[in-house]
Amino acid sequence: MLSNHIQNGIETARLVWSRLPNSEEAEAEEEEFARRSNGGAGVESLDYEVIENYAYREQQAQRGKLWLWYYVCLKWLFALLIGIGTGLAAVFINLAVENFSGWKYAATFSIIQHSYFAGFVVYIIFNLGLVFSSVFIVTHFAPAAAGSGIPEIKGYLNGVDTHGILLFRTLIGKIFGSIGSVGGGLALGKEGPLVHTGACIASLLGQCGSTKYHLSSRWLRIFESDRDRRDLVTCGCAAGVAAAFRAPVGGVLFALEEVTSWWRSQLMWRVFFTSAVVAVVVRSAMGWCKSGKCGHFGSGGFIIWDISGGQEDYSFQELLPMAIIGVIGGLLGALFNQLTLYITNWRRKDLHKKGNRVKIIEVCLISLITSVISFGLPLFRKCSPCPNSEVNPDIECPRPPGTDGNFVNFYCSDDKEYNDLATIFFNTQDDAIRNLFSAKTFHEYSAQSLLTFLVMFYSLAVVTFGTAVPAGQFVPGIMIGSTYGRLVGMFVVKFYKKLNVEEGTYALLGAASFLGGSMRMTVSLCVIMVEITNNLKLLPLIMLVLLISKAVGDFFNSGLYEEQAQLRGIPLLESRPKQYMRTMTAKEACKNQKVVYFSRIVKVADIVSILRSNKHNGFPVVDHGQNGETLVIGLILRSHLLVLLQSKADFQNSPFPCDIRGISDRHNFSDFVKPVSSKGASIEEIHLTEEELELYLDLAPFLNPSPYIVPEDMTLAKVYNLFRQLGLRHIFVVPRASRVIGLITRKDLLIEENDNSESMELQSTV
Repeated sequence: MLSNHIQNGIETARLVWSRLPNSEEAEAEEEEFARRSNGGAGVESLDYEVIENYAYREQQAQRGKLWLWYYVCLKWLFALLIGIGTGLAAVFINLAVENFSGWKYAATFSIIQHSYFAGFVVYIIFNLGLVFSSVFIVTHFAPAAAGSGIPEIKGYLNGVDTHGILLFRTLIGKIFGSIGSVGGGLALGKEGPLVHTGACIASLLGQCGSTKYHLSSRWLRIFESDRDRRDLVTCGCAAGVAAAFRAPVGGVLFALEEVTSWWRSQLMWRVFFTSAVVAVVVRSAMGWCKSGKCGHFGSGGFIIWDISGGQEDYSFQELLPMAIIGVIGGLLGALFNQLTLYITNWRRKDLHKKGNRVKIIEVCLISLITSVISFGLPLFRKCSPCPNSEVNPDIECPRPPGTDGNFVNFYCSDDKEYNDLATIFFNTQDDAIRNLFSAKTFHEYSAQSLLTFLVMFYSLAVVTFGTAVPAGQFVPGIMIGSTYGRLVGMFVVKFYKKLNVEEGTYALLGAASFLGGSMRMTVSLCVIMVEITNNLKLLPLIMLVLLISKAVGDFFNSGLYEEQAQLRGIPLLESRPKQYMRTMTAKEACKNQKVVYFSRIVKVADIVSILRSNKHNGFPVVDHGQNGETLVIGLILRSHLLVLLQSKADFQNSPFPCDIRGISDRHNFSDFVKPVSSKGASIEEIHLTEEELELYLDLAPFLNPSPYIVPEDMTLAKVYNLFRQLGLRHIFVVPRASRVIGLITRKDLLIEENDNSESMELQSTV
């Protein structure tokens, strides 16, 4: 018995291993991903509309109250699992990054006690090794794991499917790629990739694992519509932010403000629950790590910079320099967006088309430059004497080599000196931000060091963003903003000598201003900054700099994620229609289109010919009425036609309507569901004989008999709002209707039958 289990386990492992992509498959996957990302040629819309065909109605008629309870409970169970999975992924990434960084700095500081050149070599080798592992994973295993992933996820929740972004291999590549790129000291963060990681976990749970790697369960597979998967991915995005910043409320607001396009109160409950679960998982992991079981993972890692002991109050005189911080953040954020747009566009059109080898060389070269700058620049800085230990007994100066904290002794002649530039460079980004935010540390940094770091790190962040590694921009943005914020704080301290001013407070406001100027978030970013700093008194100031920086940034260009989505060819529908749409009709918008339609009874050869000759994903289906007039009876999707052609079970010899009662024996609703982790069927993959091509197919049982229809003279702005708010994929434009058969008002929508009230109430909570 035991030997049989072992043998089965070995066979399963071999099967999973055989399914892993080799370099040729990954290169083909990369070409497909690039093709679909350039110009939007291969981007496909999602079907958030419910296709109410015969199979769907039969399925709904068979489901009772017990199934509805099971459906609701399973949604909450998946929300719990998404929170646990994302929290554990964040714990693993942070543990790995902190330990790799700790080993790197400990080895470097140990060696430079004897030779700075040898320490420099070890430092470069560590960084190159970690960065190479990251770019190798992305280029040879998971090409969709490159970048932050937030523009692609935002597009998915807006109704646009970019192939490969939610695959199992993308999840693995995102986790291990983030460890290598962040641990290797590149000017990027792991917070954006954590949002993508949470979305991947949610999507894989929604389809109950990965069918390609035989890691799936059929009894949980009831979330078969894009609408249900969209809700799960929304929970995953919120969980990613909650795990990255330990900010559960900020995670909920981030999902609401930044990524999702459709929101309702029932989804709010599940998203909030998921974020709360993440907070519990992360807090438990941190409590367990405090006992010293996590290696170099100590107070760092999870981003929370407690400045509650800093500046208690602020005066009216400080509002002007704080407003200046907001203006600086808007200008630098808009410039960052424009520079990254230009460089990324050049990469995608020229550099990255030369193959994976060029991508690897590029990332390794950037890693080498980053290592040289971070190690070499502190060598040219003059060391400063440590603060008086009697006046500041809580300050440890210099700190022990290889540990997190302020006051790094690097290339100093005296043991009681520290290098302020090395204090920023020779730390993980999380610990460096904690140092910049720290209170009661006047004159710790010189203006020359902060200005040098600002220029160099800003340049490195611009160049690094868009390379073939998982890259987030939250933490680099906080680093940039906190640097110039502290510079302004130093000026305020020098100018207003009698005020109780903390430089760390201005560093926090600078961080908020740069993120607001780059990402253009307001409410969610404000709450995140309050949650991660534990200082509610600064809320009005954070709101002030965010409003100013966003207004200044909007004057120049769009937000970072919108710019990147446009560059990747993701056609996002913004919340409001353009002004010109208010004077344009629906007929004018589609006047150049040639409508391709099917008759109700159609020959199989005609279906194949039409599918091969165009790329439309939806087709009107017409029939002839009693008076010989042509009537539109519904909409048939391309994916549904491919399923029918592949099954061949509904082919018939006669060109007459089929018996609809036998459809449920041959098909159920799940047959027409496109798997989220595959490209779906293709007409080139379907092979039919000459005899089968001469048969007929009745489309009536498989079409959507109630598609959304608008009159031809409706303004395009109204059509836009209808399309976006309902999450549609197709809208029929028809001539003005000749007669009215009824008028539905609010009271007609509030009718509930007494015997079915429980079912109605339960469905409202789903």
